[in-house]
Amino acid sequence: SYRTKPLISPLLFQFRQEYLDTLYRYAKFQYECGNYSGAAEYLYFFRVLVPATDRNALNSLWGKLASEILMQNWEAAMEDLTRLRETIDNNSVSSPLQSLQQRTWLIHWSLFVFFNHPKGRDNIIELFLYQPQYLNAIQTMCPHILRYLTTAVITNKDVRKRRQVLKDLVKVIQQESYTYKDPITEFVECLYVNFDFDSAQKKLRECESQLNVCTTYFIGEHVLFHSASKNPISPLLFLSMLADKLNMTPEEAERWIVNLIRNARLDAKIDSKLGHVVMGNNAVSPYQQVIEKTKSLSFRSQMLAMNIEKKMAHASRNEVKFKALLK
Repeated sequence: SYRTKPLISPLLFQFRQEYLDTLYRYAKFQYECGNYSGAAEYLYFFRVLVPATDRNALNSLWGKLASEILMQNWEAAMEDLTRLRETIDNNSVSSPLQSLQQRTWLIHWSLFVFFNHPKGRDNIIELFLYQPQYLNAIQTMCPHILRYLTTAVITNKDVRKRRQVLKDLVKVIQQESYTYKDPITEFVECLYVNFDFDSAQKKLRECESQLNVCTTYFIGEHVLFHSASKNPISPLLFLSMLADKLNMTPEEAERWIVNLIRNARLDAKIDSKLGHVVMGNNAVSPYQQVIEKTKSLSFRSQMLAMNIEKKMAHASRNEVKFKALLK
């Protein structure tokens, strides 16, 4: 495989720039003809042979990523996505506006990879929610991406991690609610901000028509979690009540909850004779509580520093304008 071959310096063979330009154009031609495998291979060699300052270096990364996505090679696509992100973030030549545009494109293209790669749900959360530059790009250019981020958080199979991340996600949804809303983000807002279960049910029906993946899991974890939170003193939930919430018969609800407990690894069990779902209540260690409360301090500190810098820059510009007026 060409990916296992050692990197070759173009200076070793004294390649002329026109040779490299011809290689790039040929790779682009293969892509336009639909030969994505050939395009990916030629673009790989082009990227190896040219310096990062080459005028086609960044385009070759985009072409390689597009080829791997179209071939559905998700592992290679994830590697290319990481490499492209590093190139964009380390590019000191582009203007802030160009960097913002590149990040916006990367955010949209990454959705193909994140929702098909086995570890994509974790990576999309880390990139979109906990990287200030990309969160800022979402808030500035494409707030509709919040629906995909919300879906990734809700359908993440790690229950403990999902509940930790939801707190940070809710804050972002609240901040952007005045510019963007859809049934998915409103569903989370109804549950975690307004604690309005009836409104959440209405939004949930709208979500079902838009979500084609993990819809049952999306519904079920929140039905159990928030039904239990309504009565924190007693760990018992009535099957009849859950069946009513899920629009099922008690027998269908029982089978459905059994599968949910098994797949989501929830701490719960069913008492069929009494018609109860018994929710567990695992105590969280002080060490884990400290980790959960401090894990987002770095992100919050970065956001605070960015806001201070913006205010200082704005004040400095006003001061310059004022001095100019005095002159």
